Amino acid sequence: MSESVTFFILNQKFVDDKDAKPESQQLVYYGLAIGHHLGVIDCFKPALTCPLERYQEWLAAIPDEQARQKLAGIPKYGEIVINSTHVVMLAEGLAAMRGDVDDEILHWRDQLMTMLEMIQNEPAIHLIVRRLND
Repeated sequence: MSESVTFFILNQKFVDDKDAKPESQQLVYYGLAIGHHLGVIDCFKPALTCPLERYQEWLAAIPDEQARQKLAGIPKYGEIVINSTHVVMLAEGLAAMRGDVDDEILHWRDQLMTMLEMIQNEPAIHLIVRRLND
């Protein structure tokens, strides 16, 4: 059984359209911002998956200790949350990544940087990152 790391993005909620008014979009953003228990269903979408072994290589290529420690929570705890409070720290850490890594790791870095930019533009968006058994 192999393990992988999957980044799930929460950038929308499900609201029953037949009963929804245009103002409900604000409820969706409010729900994203404060969390659960509003009677609105979270819509997590897998946005990035990589094998755990390769993820460990990715971590080793991040020179910034704070960014590396945040992302190292996945192998250690099995799950982390990335929200607007983590964007600058992670973006700076990923930008300082060694240039001698392979293209696949650089591709994952670029995908995560894109997701961080989405969070920067809409702080209610966040990521749930999980270690999964395949």
